[in-house]
Amino acid sequence: MRHHLTVSPVVAGVAAFGLLFAAVAQATMYRYTDENGRLVISNTIPQEATKRGYDILSNNGRVVETVAPAPTAEEIAAREAEKERQKQLEIQQEQDRLLLKRFSHPDQAVRAMHRKIRELEGIIQLKRGNISVISSQLDSEQSRAADMERAGRDIPETTLEKIRRLEAQIRDIEREISAQRQDIGEMKKAYESDIKRLEEITGETRTLPLEPEEN
Repeated sequence: MRHHLTVSPVVAGVAAFGLLFAAVAQATMYRYTDENGRLVISNTIPQEATKRGYDILSNNGRVVETVAPAPTAEEIAAREAEKERQKQLEIQQEQDRLLLKRFSHPDQAVRAMHRKIRELEGIIQLKRGNISVISSQLDSEQSRAADMERAGRDIPETTLEKIRRLEAQIRDIEREISAQRQDIGEMKKAYESDIKRLEEITGETRTLPLEPEEN
């Protein structure tokens, strides 16, 4: 025998109202400041108000979460500047670490610079020696050509070509020497920067002159 449960309309209405009341009671509430500076508590929050920051409240009015105001343009710029400062600091720290692996005292860097300068100056001297040899050959060929002209003879094309080739070789070597002079200048600047930094991070002062002594 089946029994049918009949719910009266009054009971059903009370139950529905209870569910609605519970839903309303559990609805999220917000506390924020409006554009006039007044404190507002509501179950909705305007978009503009969220930029000023707000609180999320529980059913009993307690603060569940606080949402900070959106950062201003100045704050964003300050944060980016700080991030960049930290990045540059990390780069400098890594450079310092590598520098200290090479030299433990500024004088070590000075000696290394002097060795490098002498090495490059030695190469320049060799090239100047090459120029002297080629210049002698050039003088000889030009003297021969001048003798032919005085004798009324035509200068062979092979002689003229050799003169042009020797002149070009001298120009090429002179350009190489000029480039090496620039390299020495840039190298000295880099070493001097390292020496100054070593003095800062080691607390030691160099005792050697920056310019190498003449041999």
